Amino acid sequence: MNKLYKIVLLTLFLLQGISVTAQFKLDSQGYSRPVITRNYHSNKKHYLITNFGAVADSKTINTIPIQKAIDECSAKGGGVVEIPAGVFISGSIFFKKGVDLVIDAKGVLKGSVNPDDYPQIQSSFEGVDRTYTAAFINAQNLSGITLGGEGMIDGSGEDYIAVYQNITTKPKPGKPRLICFDNCKNFTVSGLQLHNQAVWCLHLFKCTDVVADGLTITAEHNIPSSDGIDIDQCTRVVVNHCDIDVNDDCISIKAGRETNTVPNLLCQDITIENTRFGYGHGGVAMGSETSGGIKNVLVTNCVAEAGNWAPVRFKSQQSRGGVVEHIVFRNFELKNVNRAFEMNMNWTSSHGVLAPPSNPLPVVKDVELINVHGTAKSGGSLQGLVGSPITNIKFTNCNITAQTGLKTSDVKDVDYSGLNLQVTDGKPIINN
Repeated sequence: MNKLYKIVLLTLFLLQGISVTAQFKLDSQGYSRPVITRNYHSNKKHYLITNFGAVADSKTINTIPIQKAIDECSAKGGGVVEIPAGVFISGSIFFKKGVDLVIDAKGVLKGSVNPDDYPQIQSSFEGVDRTYTAAFINAQNLSGITLGGEGMIDGSGEDYIAVYQNITTKPKPGKPRLICFDNCKNFTVSGLQLHNQAVWCLHLFKCTDVVADGLTITAEHNIPSSDGIDIDQCTRVVVNHCDIDVNDDCISIKAGRETNTVPNLLCQDITIENTRFGYGHGGVAMGSETSGGIKNVLVTNCVAEAGNWAPVRFKSQQSRGGVVEHIVFRNFELKNVNRAFEMNMNWTSSHGVLAPPSNPLPVVKDVELINVHGTAKSGGSLQGLVGSPITNIKFTNCNITAQTGLKTSDVKDVDYSGLNLQVTDGKPIINN
């Protein structure tokens, strides 16, 4: 199988005088992976939002003073906009050139529950470029910016459920994502608590050279589509030391839909390591938007627990097209998850409808599962398509204890020799 990545050097500047460097190097097994180091440099000028009229009373809408601080910081050559202790309510805010945003340890930037505080902008959601609701925090076409600190960004997602149900506008606007970086390069998101997104938490869209480090991402389990991190048509992304517990996929790697009106891009060279996946519909999921292709993904030294539905997850649809290849899950501990492995090439959500098949059909091939071990209710399933079987899957030193076995259909060249699947009910491998 092909080795992951070319050797590249990413230098990304964090807040308060810290820089992060992620250098990709070959490890002892021949896989390229990032080595992250931190270095100190001179502090940037800080712009405190309370000096621009922001009030931490948990009721004042502070969109204007916060945006004013960002605009002035950028106009004067850049620096750090600082959210101090207290709860600051705001609608959509937009990064500008040269501006970093830091949230202090006792600071909370909390989303308004008024839909009018989130304008309609040109964006992308669920694999289609379109006019869509702005995120709470937005960055478009920027480079070298940073978002971090020890505080919290709270999307008020639980409160937004009832608000959204009562919207009567036709067509109904989309819910605001918590954070969206759109066509940005060389940036870091680090250290923060990201909580209760109304929909998708951290959306990385067509971005290059990204580090997401030390994030705690949580959403109440009644908030639908509350994905943790969506890596969407990106190149060279590192997710490191994060903790994610949400009500959809913890991390989803995406590459656009077949219905998109602009070309979908390949999503490639992604490393996810040292991360815990709590409850969620998936740990790391490929798809279901696969039309542009997904290539070279390494998931290593991670843990899934708390009833996670499917820590190792692949999903597409017969209409999507695209090639998903060279994917490695390595050193992945499973603790009482639902399904150990799930590959479904004709997946649809509970409310979805399958579109006619594409030509060519979507492809999933060249997947390595190395030292994936632990306990699950089920071994899961590998379900390809009649005209496009899942191909070249290799298990190495995988030890799973489950109640039921692994169901397979429309698969080819699967090497089970390295899979020790102990089940209490039925056969370990069930070929349909």
